Amino acid sequence: MVSGGMTCIKYLTFLFNLIFAITGIVFIAVGTVILVVYKGYNNFMDSWFFAAPVFMIVVGAVVFFISFFGCCGAVKENHCMIITFSVLLLLIFVLELVAGISGYMMQREVRQMVENRMNSTMKEYSSDANIGKSWDIMQHDLQCCGMTGPADWASAGFSSNILPNSCCKEILKGDKCDTNTIHKYEDGCMHNLQAAIEHNALILGSVGIGIAIIQVIGVIFACCLARSIRREYQTVETAAH
Repeated sequence: MVSGGMTCIKYLTFLFNLIFAITGIVFIAVGTVILVVYKGYNNFMDSWFFAAPVFMIVVGAVVFFISFFGCCGAVKENHCMIITFSVLLLLIFVLELVAGISGYMMQREVRQMVENRMNSTMKEYSSDANIGKSWDIMQHDLQCCGMTGPADWASAGFSSNILPNSCCKEILKGDKCDTNTIHKYEDGCMHNLQAAIEHNALILGSVGIGIAIIQVIGVIFACCLARSIRREYQTVETAAH
């Protein structure tokens, strides 16, 4: 049985583990939201972009599982469970640090990725229903038109003044969206999508690194608690002899 100041560390370790369980759920939620929100944008992003939120979901699930060891170890004052928790938490710390750094690095690759993908898919808008749907979803959600502006659609096979209907805020039934209407979106999609992706990459990086740093404190508390429990066991064994 731990005593004195170690009792405080015991309950702080337990509290930290509850926080870790919550952060695991947050990781899973954020990763899932990113996957769902950008599901319709898959034609504009390379596969590596979706690896980051999947990795985040996996890490979140592992963090939630590991927090169970920490809570049980702290409550039962089990030296083995606390040591196991500390080692696993250090491994997760490394993974979250990698997730955070990758989130920041993603920002550097975004512009080239978006530009390449938009260039390659824009001309397939009319011939590929899946690509056409992706463009319509993006232009509607981000309130944009073309790569840099409505004029881009002329080089994608559209007649000089006709635009995809998703380029207009509102359109009367039976009418078509064109360059003369005041309801068309003026901004290009490349900048809007790039900004949205970079924003989410920044959130991913900040959350990953922030939680990783906090977990270091949890590891320190767990190690202190494990050391105290070990000393108590040694004291009891010495007294018994």
